[in-house]
Formats: sequence, C-alpha cells, structure tokens
Amino acid sequence: MKADTNIRGIYAALEDFIEKSVEKIPVIHDFPLQNGETRLRRFIALQEDALLVTGPRRHPPVPARAANTNTGISIQTALGFSTLESDDYVEAVQRMRPDIVLSMADYEYSKRPGAKRVEKMGDRTLAWFHELVAGLGDETNELPQVALFAPVLPIEAGQQSDYLNTLQQDLSQCVSGWVLYDAASIDAIPTAMRHLPRFGLTDIRGPHEILDQVSLGLDAFVLSFIGDATDAGIALTFTFPGPELSEGRSDLALGIDMWPNTHVSDVSPLVEDCTCYACRNHHRAFIRHLLDAKEMLAWVLLQVHNHHTVDIFFANIRQSIRRGTFERDCELFDKAFQRDLPVTTGKGPRLRGYQVKSGPAEPRRNPPAFQSLEDAHKRLAEAPLPSSEADGEDLERQGFAEKLT
Repeated sequence: MKADTNIRGIYAALEDFIEKSVEKIPVIHDFPLQNGETRLRRFIALQEDALLVTGPRRHPPVPARAANTNTGISIQTALGFSTLESDDYVEAVQRMRPDIVLSMADYEYSKRPGAKRVEKMGDRTLAWFHELVAGLGDETNELPQVALFAPVLPIEAGQQSDYLNTLQQDLSQCVSGWVLYDAASIDAIPTAMRHLPRFGLTDIRGPHEILDQVSLGLDAFVLSFIGDATDAGIALTFTFPGPELSEGRSDLALGIDMWPNTHVSDVSPLVEDCTCYACRNHHRAFIRHLLDAKEMLAWVLLQVHNHHTVDIFFANIRQSIRRGTFERDCELFDKAFQRDLPVTTGKGPRLRGYQVKSGPAEPRRNPPAFQSLEDAHKRLAEAPLPSSEADGEDLERQGFAEKLT
C-alpha cells in the first residue's frame, strides 16, 4: 500500500481493541513499547509517517441495542455489546496516543432522535469533550497534547447552537478540527472556526457521494465502500473526471465483477495501464482462480488495486480544484459513470458477527463450514468401491467427491 498509493492515514476505532467486560484490561493497554513508540501505532504495526486517527466506533458501526447514557455510549465489541464510558475512552486515548482523536458524540446511528433526545445530545457531547480536554491536557498550558476533533451533531444548527457556541467561546484553542456524521450539518459550524479541517464519518456508497461531499466542504473521509467492493470481488475502474462525451450519457460501470467465468482464461490486467502492484504482476485469470479457491490473496490484491484507484481519484480531484474546473469535472463524471457499484455474482470472505447488523430470528448469513457426515456415511457404506481406473465423474457419481465450479 505504501509503495502503490499516497494514502498516509488510517482510522482505528477503539471498539475493535476492547473486550466486552470493562473489568478486563484490553491487551493493547499493556502492549510493550520500545524507543518512544506509541502503543496503538506499534500494536497495529503502522509506520511512523502515517497519520493515525482514533474514534470510539468503527465506520460504519453496527447499531447498538442499548441507548447512550450521560456517562458513555453504547458500542459493539468483538465479544458483544457494551458501554464505553467517557473516562474509559480518555484513559484509552492517553495510553494509545494517536495523532488525531475524535471526541465522543451522543449520536445513535440507527435511530432518529426525538425532541427530548435532541435536548440532551449537545450537553452530553460538550461534557465528554470537556473530559477529553482535561484528560489530555499538558501540565504547563493545559492544552491537549494531541489534535482533538469535535463532533458536529447530525441535527439542525439551531438545536446544537449552545454546544457549538460554547466550543467557540471557551474551547476554541482545544479544537483542531471537526468530525461530521452528516455532510448537510456542515453549515452548523461557527463561521470563525470554518477554517479547521472537516473529517467525515458519513454515508458514502461510491465516488459520486465523495464528489457531492467535497463540494459541500468535507476534507477527509473514511470510505467503507472500498472494502465492500473488495469483499464482493469487484475491481474498481472509475477515473476522474472521466472520458469526454460527445453527447448524452455513457453510463460506464464503476468496476468489474471478477466472479464470472469470462475471466477464467483472461490474462489481461484488471485495468489496462494501471500501475498498481496487482495489475503489474498478475492477471484476471489468476485473481479469478484465487476467488474461486477462496484464497485470501484474492481480496488482498483487489484491495491494493481498489485503494490505488481511489488514491488516483482523489489526486485528480485536488488537481481539478487547483485548476478551478472542479464543478465542470463533476458534471462530466456524473454523465460518464453509473452511480451504483456493479452487483456481485459471487460470495465474499466470511463475515464476523460484529461486522453486520442482526435482527430477531434472522437466518445465518454464512452457511455452516462443517456439516453432519451421517448422510454421507450411509451413502458411502452402500456404494461400491471405485476402481483404480475411475475418473472424477465416476467418483462424483458414486458420492466419493463433489465437483466445484
């Protein structure tokens, strides 16, 4: 990734590193350090020149069942749902020392807040930011030793005006940037603090939404659709601003589904003229074989390619803004490419329980990896033994083998 992209930042959510029980000390808290290293960076083996951003919840989060409280937010750990108390979050940040810390926000991802709920959101969020500032303050000037990004809540500007005005009047020196959960709430940022960087934990399902939110003023993003495309076996192919069109729309696909059999003997790269590691060293037939064999290398190569594609996409956005042609280029891109990613025809890697939302009586998303052998045992006991000249079709017909397609 470092050799093939200019991506120099990573978002790491605290809920991925803690246990369900608050009494059990997370392994990361006692991870050994050497030569002034920071704990989280060493734990995930991140190079020193990469920007490390930490927040309480992964993105997108699995909606938690319990409501937030005055002292903490509901999260889902690898072992189940739990509550992350504000003081526990401050302690974790003190130990891990990332470059940027996203303050906790009283925002429940799966629910639209009611009138009474909205009244509490600003007060709770402000109290948690106060605690974070106090916990990370320097002994000499009481300013945080890491960059703190304050939340802009996904509610009307007037409903959080007291919270934001307090940040501006009393804590402006402690705010290094903003974190937004809805791009539309960017207008709520106080005018005097709009020069600060804006970090988006917003719903982005493809490159069109990136362009829309860049137009609104967001500066940095956590993009889950890249991993979603990779898991689906899709190689991203879009470019910005896209090809010039003589007339009408082109409706080019945003990516290529690598599961169809048309790729079985295709020795061309994922994308012609792509300079990523996967396209320089491998071809479609090899990646299609890896997908069929459920080899994790397939998704690794696709992830490298997809990050490279998005990296070039952002580089072209920056060039377009510098040229002053961004608005026109966005119109060209919108005409050239479809808005939705291709529909996959295969199966991705197995999902963990904490990666998906579950409902009551919902069937398992993954088929069982192991099945009862009772039926097979009975069939094999009744079947004649295959001869030494039997081929694969004979073995399959007698129940001794199964053909994989």
